Amino acid sequence: MPTLIVHGDDDQIVPIANSALLSWQIVKGATLKVLSGHRPRIVPDLLTFLKT
Repeated sequence: MPTLIVHGDDDQIVPIANSALLSWQIVKGATLKVLSGHRPRIVPDLLTFLKT
């Protein structure tokens, strides 16, 4: 099952090391997308993932 894990690199509530990186290691074949900045845009990355 294709799985996309998305996490912002500026998340102060849930650090990436405690969530997305662990999930990415657990879910075999998952794609991890780290969005940078305060107001990242996910739509282009989501469309790219859905096309693959």
